[in-house]
Parts: sequence; C-alpha cells; structure tokens
Amino acid sequence: MNLQQLRYVVATAEHRTMTDAARSLYIAQPALSRAIRDLERELGMTLFARSGRGVVVTAQGRRVVKLAREALDAVREIEALSTHGHPPEAELRIASIPSLEPGLAGRLLPAYTAEHPEVRVHIVRCDGRDGVINAIRDQRADLGLTDLPVPTDLISHPLERQEIVLISPPGVDLPSPVPMNRLNGMRMVLPAPGSTRRRELDALFAKYGIAPVAAAHLEERGNWLNAVRSGRASLLWYRGVAEQAARAGLTVRPLDPSVRRVIALVHARRRLPAIAQEFLSVAEGGSAA
Repeated sequence: MNLQQLRYVVATAEHRTMTDAARSLYIAQPALSRAIRDLERELGMTLFARSGRGVVVTAQGRRVVKLAREALDAVREIEALSTHGHPPEAELRIASIPSLEPGLAGRLLPAYTAEHPEVRVHIVRCDGRDGVINAIRDQRADLGLTDLPVPTDLISHPLERQEIVLISPPGVDLPSPVPMNRLNGMRMVLPAPGSTRRRELDALFAKYGIAPVAAAHLEERGNWLNAVRSGRASLLWYRGVAEQAARAGLTVRPLDPSVRRVIALVHARRRLPAIAQEFLSVAEGGSAA
C-alpha cells in the first residue's frame, strides 16, 4: 500500500460514489475503481460495497479508512515540518449544523484564514448534532461545531451560549418576548419523535408543562423555514438564523424565560492535526454567533 492508494481510499469513503471521488482526485473513474479493486485483492478484504449508485464502507473498510486518514495526517505534518509551515494542500475539515454555519463562515473562518491563508477550510455540512458526531467519529471532519451535549468519547471546547427563539409566520399575534405558556397548543414544526433533538424539546416542554401541536415532523432542516413561510406552523431555532428568517419575511421573537444552549467545538480523543489545534486557539478567543 502506498500514499496514493491511501488517498484513493479516503476520497472514496468521503464522497461515497466512485464518480465524485475520482473527480476530486482528478483521475478517471475507471482508474479509481481499478485501483480500489487491486488494493482489496492486495489486502484480502472488501473495503467498499456497492449500494445503489454509490458505495458504502464495510466494517473492515472503516478500520482501514481510519488508519489511512491518520497516516495522511501524519505525512502532512511531516511535510509541514520540512517547509517550516503548512504544506500547500493543507485542508482543515469542520463539520457544522446549519444553524451555526452563519457564525462559522461570518466570524470564525475569517479570523482563522487571516492568520493562516495557506490552509484551505472545507465545511462538512451535517443535518444535525448526530451528523456532526458521526463525521468526527468517521474522521470525515477534524473538528465539529454543534450544540451540547455530545457523547463522552468526544472532547468539547465551549465557545458561547446561544439563544433559542420562536420563528413564526407573519401576522401571528404574539407578545415579544413570548411567555413559554403561549407555546401550549401552538402549531409547530418539530423533529421526528424519538430523535435526539425531539427528546430534548420534549424535555423542555415538560419542564414548563406545555404541549405544542406537531404540524409537521421534518428531519431535513433545510425545509424548516419553508414550512414556517408557508404559514403552516412556528419553529424554535437558534438566534443565529434570525437574520435569514427575517429576510424570508418571518417574525422572530425571544422566549420568556430565555432559553440558551452551549455551542462548542468538538473533536475525537486523539492528537489533532496542527491546523486544527490552531483553529481551536483562534476560536476560543472569538465567538460562533
């Protein structure tokens, strides 16, 4: 196995289709498929299994992908030492939930890239906290930006407390701030029953003795504001998306009492690449909101 093969394995695992992986590597798709098959024969194991139009990583493959990423990270750090800086292709991968991307792109990234213009930052877009956790565990991201809590196998670096607000269709008659008891019986967009996010909201509702009406169960967060815009229901979401909601003609109101969640950068319990350590240093001196 050589470094080129390691890059092929990691790219295929990240893109989940041979076509997209080959495009990212600037090689022909048949050449990539052939290289992966040759490597599987060399190792005597199946790394990827076909699934529809894409591929999935097998149980054996997950271990190989993990070690391949660690090996490539180590090579990049060695190259950085030899050039007294970061290698030209240095890339920092940060997983983020949608509601925190505006703060990431608007504040944290400019501060970091101003100090490290040679590093390319790739945002791994995840639909929720579980997606960020999985991206970290699968080593598709070096760092994750999400709200807490996260499992104990990850290390968290709290950055701030961000407010949860009520986003409603225009014309809904409510005071500002909205007393928590006014949410009782309100039609709301909610995550699917049984999901982590839904359990947390249900605990919040139980704390205040309220029972909103689920007008829609939507896991795809990109559809949440659309559901509110259609006039179907209101939504509890982070203050960070308030500007986006206001541009869409929606009304944003704080809650009474105020509800806030801790926003943090998280990572696996392993030695971080130098570029990730540097991002942490910059972020801990700033804000995600």
